[in-house]
Amino acid sequence: MSQIQFYNTYSKQVEIFEPLEPGKVKLYSCGPTVYSHPHIGNFRSFLMADLLKRFLEFKGYAVTHIMNITDVGHLLDDADEGADKLEEAARKEKKDPLEIAQFYIDSFSTASELLNMKPADSYPRATEHIDEMIAMVQVLIDKGHAYVVGHNVYYDVTTFKNYGKLSGNTLDDLNTGARIEVNSEKKNPQDFALWKHDPKHIQQWDSPWGRGFPGWHIECSAMSVKYLGEQFDFHTGGEDNIFPHHECEIAQTEGATGKKWVNYWMHGRFLLFDGEKMSKSKGNLYTIQELVEKGFKKNAIRYALIASHYRQNYNFTFNGLKAAEQAIDKISQCVFTIKEKAKGNADTAVRDEVSAFIEKAINGFDEALSDDLNISKALAAVFDLVKEVNKLNSPTAAEATAIVAAIERIDLVLGVLEETDDSIPAEITELAERRKQAKLSKDWAAADAIRDEITAKGFVLEDMPSHEYRIKKSDG
Repeated sequence: MSQIQFYNTYSKQVEIFEPLEPGKVKLYSCGPTVYSHPHIGNFRSFLMADLLKRFLEFKGYAVTHIMNITDVGHLLDDADEGADKLEEAARKEKKDPLEIAQFYIDSFSTASELLNMKPADSYPRATEHIDEMIAMVQVLIDKGHAYVVGHNVYYDVTTFKNYGKLSGNTLDDLNTGARIEVNSEKKNPQDFALWKHDPKHIQQWDSPWGRGFPGWHIECSAMSVKYLGEQFDFHTGGEDNIFPHHECEIAQTEGATGKKWVNYWMHGRFLLFDGEKMSKSKGNLYTIQELVEKGFKKNAIRYALIASHYRQNYNFTFNGLKAAEQAIDKISQCVFTIKEKAKGNADTAVRDEVSAFIEKAINGFDEALSDDLNISKALAAVFDLVKEVNKLNSPTAAEATAIVAAIERIDLVLGVLEETDDSIPAEITELAERRKQAKLSKDWAAADAIRDEITAKGFVLEDMPSHEYRIKKSDG
């Protein structure tokens, strides 16, 4: 099997993967800020983490995955001033912040299920881990990394020598660029809030520094340490998280523990839509549910969002979704056809050439994803397998079983093939056969009528090449 390597945002290099603990991987992903419906751009980042997790499991690792839920403290400008994103939504919709949070958590969960994302082991919510955040802030104060001004607590970035290493920023450059407004309470312009006092904030908690709420960055530090320990393997997110969020997380966590925190940082690039940056003003912030309502298949949406390399900007289009549907159909049809060809041939032999192209496909898939999740090359290996299978004459039952097992193993990583259900009632199969004969006789009216009857009974009939068909239970 291939040696795994990933690009590490922190070192700016491709590095050989070595787990902290043999056979095990600890993975933390920045999850949604639950003030609105997550859109396709958000899910490109979430699916990158899902693909990484699935691949590591494919390689035999036991993966512990934590994805946080930000339900307090994320301010509109990602800095230390202005309104909280969640509370802004609560005021706009005239609802309680926790009610807003739960509504959009449910939306995230629904979309995640539609995209066949493997659930994380835990989804800790910021509001349920205030005690852990307060404890970490106190440690940073005690160690001289943080200071109290009134009821606010700030992190002194000059006390952490590696501040800026993840993003490539230096304090001189940041201060010269005047990225943030000067706050007279801060020792340095780039110091960031660990605890904030604001009487207008709806969600507040008692702390040693007075009532207030946590800064956005401290949340991930406290929750990741609680669930994964002071050191773990991977931290993922979108490229917009690199600065300030992840940069500040590193300063906080390593400042508190005195240890290297994360070994590998992985960030997905932005998603474009029809060549343009996605934004509310352009009306192209599509949600997964909206795309499904437009008639696009959920597995095609997943395929489209994972089919380009995570470190490249990806131009998402409706035509691309249609191409994704066609790509999945090629794989599905290959599985269906090989099963059909092998019917009646119970031979248990597997020819050497069949074993060879199966092994070549699995190895090619493995080698590609081992090279920093090179998904394009991995998919090329899959379609090379499909091509070889489609050329195969008189396959044995054993060969069909081996081929289907290989494709199913690959799909444990891709997660795009629909589950097959062999328990199709005999009545439906009989109707499908009658329709096939009607089509062969060019009795199109009878064929259409039978299709409608099958649909009314809760099944979908999909036409395949060479007058064959596939029956599935209806999603509805």
